[in-house]
Amino acid sequence: MYDLFDAAARRELLDRLDRLTPDSPRQWGKMSPAQMLAHCANALEVANGDQPKKQILIGRLFGPLVRKKFLGAAPFPQNSPTDPTFVIRDDRDFAKEKARLQALAARFVELGPDHAAACTHSFFGRMTGTEWGVMMGKHLDHHLRQFGV
Repeated sequence: MYDLFDAAARRELLDRLDRLTPDSPRQWGKMSPAQMLAHCANALEVANGDQPKKQILIGRLFGPLVRKKFLGAAPFPQNSPTDPTFVIRDDRDFAKEKARLQALAARFVELGPDHAAACTHSFFGRMTGTEWGVMMGKHLDHHLRQFGV
């Protein structure tokens, strides 16, 4: 399981991120590598408190039922649902989005679990800092697998 607050897991994820190219072939989904980087950066902005979210009603109803599965050891399944506000439809600059994602990941770690715990996930609502670390690590792993890295 990946936890962005764990140094070894973070290093592995960032090494895999370094192997991503603008032409990395997509294994599933619709995003380009640059769009995926922007999507992951947007999620980290929420985890860092830069883009506050409120928990949606369906998350209040069903979040407790699926929370353990999403935070467990199994990777996220292909074509998992996403918050519509995180869908990236426009073209993005790969290098710019990669640098933004790397900077946001570093800031997430620097701010720490206590800061993350004060942020609200749009589906799961309040999470602990540890849960945020796992969620962000698994999210990044999911999208790196999407592009074969």
